[in-house]
Formats: sequence, C-alpha cells, structure tokens
Amino acid sequence: MPRKEQGWVTFQTSEEERKILEEFCQQSQRTKTEILRELVRGLNDYSSAPAPIPTKQKSKENVDAPDIKINSQKKLLKVSSRNVLKGIVKRVITGAVNTEVTLEIVHKVELTSMITRVSAEELELSEGTEAYAVIKSNDIVIARE
Repeated sequence: MPRKEQGWVTFQTSEEERKILEEFCQQSQRTKTEILRELVRGLNDYSSAPAPIPTKQKSKENVDAPDIKINSQKKLLKVSSRNVLKGIVKRVITGAVNTEVTLEIVHKVELTSMITRVSAEELELSEGTEAYAVIKSNDIVIARE
C-alpha cells in the first residue's frame, strides 16, 4: 500500500528548519511524529498564525519545568516533574469516589490513572479531550515472571 494511503506525511524542509525541529525534539523529549501530531491537532485552536516554535535554549533554572496550558484561560503552568506526557483521553470510568482515566500518549500506548471524582469533574475530562500525564515518582518497580 502506498505511503499516502497509510497516512504518511512527507515534506521537504530547509537545513535551518531541520535544525530547529531537531533542537525542539531534544528540548521537549518528543519525537518528530509526536510534535507533528500535536501541531495538526492544534490547528483548530488557532484562527490565525500558530504560535512560534521556540528555538533558543531555556535558561538552566527552567529546563526541568515544561510549560503546560491549562483551562480555557490558557495560562501557562510550570511543573517540577520531568515526565510530562501529552495525550488524548480514551476512557473515563467514574465511580462513587474515584475516576479511572486512560490517556493514549501515542498510538497503542496508554496510561491509566486513578484520580478523585471531583478532580475529574473539575478538569472536565471526557473521551477525545487533550490532557497531560504528569509523572513524579521516586521508585519505579519492574517485575518479570
């Protein structure tokens, strides 16, 4: 099957544009595909020109604090957690006290989190909305049979 029919997008860029993209990938710790998906999904958010992609290194004091837009006010939230993963809500299962939320980070890669029902309501989480998984952990246990 040709690449176009598989959903592939290819285009030529200048050397400068490639350098900007590579630098942005390293700074954001995301792949080119993830960045392109975010840009395409965000096209509806902009009625005019999209926001410029940063090309300068952040100062050392802000390197570990990714910028996240929150609520409809579009405020920037800085967090100390280094693992901030943008995704799309795939499932929301609401219980009496807690809500189970599953985010698809990339195709077939999902994270599930238990949060309070009140938090889920305040965040207005529903299938298809964008959300972030913010991971802060001192221990990650890996097991094997």
